[in-house]
Amino acid sequence: MLIKRKEYLNKLHQLKDKQIIKVVTGVRRSGKSTLFELYRQELIENGVKTEQVQAYNFEDMDTATDIVLLHSEIKNRLVKGEKNYIFLDEIQNVKNWEKLADSLFIRDGIDLYLTGSNAFMLSGELATLLSGRYMEISILPLSFKEYLELFEDKTDLSKKFAEYMKNGGFPQAFQMFRQSDQLGVDYLRGIYTTIALKDVITRDGANDAEVLENILKFVFQNIGNLISPKNTAFLCNHRRRY
Repeated sequence: MLIKRKEYLNKLHQLKDKQIIKVVTGVRRSGKSTLFELYRQELIENGVKTEQVQAYNFEDMDTATDIVLLHSEIKNRLVKGEKNYIFLDEIQNVKNWEKLADSLFIRDGIDLYLTGSNAFMLSGELATLLSGRYMEISILPLSFKEYLELFEDKTDLSKKFAEYMKNGGFPQAFQMFRQSDQLGVDYLRGIYTTIALKDVITRDGANDAEVLENILKFVFQNIGNLISPKNTAFLCNHRRRY
């Protein structure tokens, strides 16, 4: 079931055809690709021809990531005399992607949309790479209001809210937990491992995964408490030693 992310869809519609690059960022599995899918459907429902829309997902190994080849393919598929809507999903997987984005941005007749993971596309870096030419839409997992759309029965809100607080708002996690608690927990653990360990280590060059995980556990266990680098380092090292 696709949840209509109305807040984010409205933002995209407001920016439609504006001379600016639309960049959707967010944590992994928060629904960036699905948002683009929903938006493309609405464009076509509102009269945009299918051939005016090009979509590329760079998590797909079959999608070329060479910016020269990509630029050529996109250019050759443009519908002349019409507005063309170009969607580049998980663009951080393309080396020198900002050069591709810049080149497409300056061409007439292109409305450009990008998505990228927060781990690789922070706001400060976007400002440097796409200075003055973009607007960022930061997408979050489902709100409780959106979460309720997954249910036909809208009663017993206290129970549903408790489940939401326990299981979180990742869209796919809902389906996993409906099958079994263990499947849902395993799914969330996979997201955590990918974000906290793989992405952080890859991005920041951390070379000790065990220390990083101890720090994260300590911070999670002390939400609402004052912490400092000194006591964090002491307790994490103590935990590692014993």
